[in-house]
Amino acid sequence: MNNIKSTFSIKDLENLTGIKAHTIRIWEKRYNLLQPERTDTNIRFYSLESLQKLLNVSYLNNNGFKISKIASLNMHDIPQLVKEVAESDNTNNHAIDAFKLSMLNFDQKLFYDTYEGLLKDKSFSELFYEDIIPLLSQIGLLWQTDTITPAHEHFITSLIRNKILIHTEKLQSKNQKDTNKIFVLYLPDNEVHELGLMVINYEIVARGHQAIFLGQSVPLDSLKDLLTYYDDITFVSYFTVKPEKDDVNDYMKEFSEKLLTKNSNKFWVLGRMLDEIDLNSLPKEITPFKTIKDLVKKL
Repeated sequence: MNNIKSTFSIKDLENLTGIKAHTIRIWEKRYNLLQPERTDTNIRFYSLESLQKLLNVSYLNNNGFKISKIASLNMHDIPQLVKEVAESDNTNNHAIDAFKLSMLNFDQKLFYDTYEGLLKDKSFSELFYEDIIPLLSQIGLLWQTDTITPAHEHFITSLIRNKILIHTEKLQSKNQKDTNKIFVLYLPDNEVHELGLMVINYEIVARGHQAIFLGQSVPLDSLKDLLTYYDDITFVSYFTVKPEKDDVNDYMKEFSEKLLTKNSNKFWVLGRMLDEIDLNSLPKEITPFKTIKDLVKKL
């Protein structure tokens, strides 16, 4: 799992491109679209170049080009045609594919070029919701299916994290309009998936509110220290993998007892671990959200 991948199985190609393995085999046989190598036991495997070609072919096919037409093109003409189509394409498919290729090739320049190209026509928030969030969803699936390694995931998330920090820092130099209410953003013990929380922090700061970003793996008892400094706190957290499903109900109960002792304090929370609890049983001071956008509407 920790070795950098340079070759891919046909199942990897299916996961990365969305094209069924059966269809890939047909395209190989009928159009000679890819030329896989084979192991000693006659199992297909593919290079990064083959993956890149298939991503481009998939993009053109989804934009109305027949596979027979694409197969007749010179291999070096396909990327140029993709570029021309992408310039008039209002969807985000091409950008997401470019981000995936930058991750697979550890190509920082491709990431930055794609990112800056999107930023010419979109705000940072639009870029994140329309391109980065779908990308992160796909990365999660690719990691779970062993299509990518932890090195790939860390590479792309580090680049995204840096961009969020840059945009947040630009906003923090401006005056804050709301100095009475404070938002405290944190992740519970052993939770390290902080990109979603970082975007919420950006949105809070963008609206002129005060925010204290504590980040990963914060014990509940550490949060108690804030109660002596502020009278009106909205705690915000994101439960991706922690607390675990057998512990999340107890965690919510403990949080309420330790940190919601003042009527003015609140707890806003989102993440897939909320699926493990009865949301209707939560005290009124705790508000669950399905998505970041839903939470942002509440600001």
